[in-house]
Amino acid sequence: MPERSSWTVLLPEPIEEEAKQLLISRKVEILQSPEAKPESVAPLMERADAVVLRTGLRMSAELIERGRRLSMISRTGAGFDNVDVEAATRHGVIVSSSLGANTHTVAEHTLALILTLAKQLPALDRETRNGNFRVRYDYLPRDLRGTTLGAVGFGRIGQEVARSCAAALGMRVLACDDYLSKAVRERESGWVTFCSLNEVLAQADVLTIHVPFSAETRGLVGRDAIARMKKGALVINTSRGGIIDEEALAEALNAGQLGGAGIDVFSKEPPLATNPLLKAASAVVTPHAAALTRECVVRMAVLAAQRVLDLFDGFLPENVANPQVLNHERWRKLKPKQ
Repeated sequence: MPERSSWTVLLPEPIEEEAKQLLISRKVEILQSPEAKPESVAPLMERADAVVLRTGLRMSAELIERGRRLSMISRTGAGFDNVDVEAATRHGVIVSSSLGANTHTVAEHTLALILTLAKQLPALDRETRNGNFRVRYDYLPRDLRGTTLGAVGFGRIGQEVARSCAAALGMRVLACDDYLSKAVRERESGWVTFCSLNEVLAQADVLTIHVPFSAETRGLVGRDAIARMKKGALVINTSRGGIIDEEALAEALNAGQLGGAGIDVFSKEPPLATNPLLKAASAVVTPHAAALTRECVVRMAVLAAQRVLDLFDGFLPENVANPQVLNHERWRKLKPKQ
């Protein structure tokens, strides 16, 4: 890093006070954008040495090009799909994320959706409030012990969900993940069966999705995939919208082909009032809130701020999303943090 008496961090959106105070304690100047809109952020980019980025703004190539002093874009979340990583790399800008900081939190939300659907909690709550106590004899809930969990994606969150379902709920686990290392497959093979996506779809009683959104995963669970699933199967998505064909999923739910869906993410957020999942039978929807506990958002924001400070101190930050940028001349003297 170049020698400088002071550093400036741009916040397109407010961050948690704990993270902000961490920056202030190191005499970092904070630029707060009045709105998380490109037209508000763009004039501030020229003064920014780093950006701590939440989800409300896409850090586009146009914005990055304005950052003549820009060294780093530090995401508070685990993903970086709202950053033009290629543009950042071209300009020698490090992109990092709080990967792993939300693992347990998102896994807990996923488990909550699985149990909510399997035990039919919304229907039982509604009928009890309406005076239909005899709904208890309709035997709406189902057992999960002995059924099959199908995990599409077996990274940190997928593994955490699968372990919990296997250990606490007695579920058999199938997983598909083309990018999983041979070492991880061998390590987990005692309790997980790794197979193809089609095999997972055909055998899963509960399908849980844990893959990033990309051109490759767009529409991964589409109409044909849904048609391969067991009648009455449950579908959970706490990863990213756009991976599931929302219209096809809603049709399968309304037709009774699938038994329920727990959806935390949508192809367009906030979802339009016309999104078919909002009125689909047996769908439980939440507002992309799986990682948004108070504890988790503070943890992610503090980590994002700390990575910026590490870089200012000449240390290699954690979770660099574009490691090829480290070949840039400006980063060759970065030191590993002990």
